[in-house]
Amino acid sequence: MFKILAQLNQFILPSFTKQHLDLAKAKKWQLALISYRYYVTSRALD
Repeated sequence: MFKILAQLNQFILPSFTKQHLDLAKAKKWQLALISYRYYVTSRALD
């Protein structure tokens, strides 16, 4: 389930690394999105 969700995230959600987002200046919703993507990706790798 997490592998499919990770693939959907890759296509739907924006990539902040490509936008060179500084984590210190990130907004709350951006930090929440980053942590969500990290959670899904780490579960997909297990």
